[in-house]
Amino acid sequence: MKLRFTKMHGLGNDFVVIDATRAPVDLTPARVKAIADRHFGVGCDQLLVVEPAARPDVDFRYRIFNADGGEVEQCGNGARCFVRFVHDKGLTDKAEIRVETRSGIIAPRLRADGLVTVDMGVPELAPAKVPFVSDSDAVVQPLQVGGDTVAITAVSMGNPHAVQVVADVDAAPVVEQGARIERHERFPARVNAGFLQVVDAHEVRLRVFERGAGETLACGTGACAAVVAGILRGLLETPVRVHTRGGELEIAWDGPGTPVRMTGPAVTVFEGEMELA
Repeated sequence: MKLRFTKMHGLGNDFVVIDATRAPVDLTPARVKAIADRHFGVGCDQLLVVEPAARPDVDFRYRIFNADGGEVEQCGNGARCFVRFVHDKGLTDKAEIRVETRSGIIAPRLRADGLVTVDMGVPELAPAKVPFVSDSDAVVQPLQVGGDTVAITAVSMGNPHAVQVVADVDAAPVVEQGARIERHERFPARVNAGFLQVVDAHEVRLRVFERGAGETLACGTGACAAVVAGILRGLLETPVRVHTRGGELEIAWDGPGTPVRMTGPAVTVFEGEMELA
């Protein structure tokens, strides 16, 4: 099976994008893992599939697979690459499109300056909606991680996030602690672990250990969740510039009940063809 693909990235969070608008693509977990393998495949954090709309009020369907082969609900950096891809491939001429994901509808918009703004929807804060096992709806909650207790804010941006505030992201135990938080028993669908350093009310630094991918250079939904958590804690004010290891995002949120808006770049790296067993 020969597979045509486009390699893209959003702030170093890299993707293999596949056009399945004309014919379906049979992607088993084993095939996704083979494509994502950085030594024997193309290499990526996530694989993105563009499919035709399954309902009349949207333009496309958007499917996301992590490097471990599992399908997930949402990916913010991928959403920006999605709208760039469908424009570059001539699949639409709309500046703003409506896209169906497993977690709902998003609305990415390609700006005249080349950046992409995505309406990421209204964040879910109720523990049951994250999902997060808790009998409290407090913004900050304790989480036992090994022998430590960390203070996290649980947020869903269509996918689950556990955000903690740290003094210095460079010194934070992102890999070791992030792996434990990802599979913590209180997050039944696993979780993305965010480590947030507040620089001032409008600027932060962020690292994210992503569910099914490990630490990535940037996480769009993680940036959204981190800003939501920071505003709810009274530490931040909209808009917020988020510095990731791969670059900068701007996140705007006007408070509970309103959608989060994310703005950042989307870059095409190369195109190719891979032979899949």
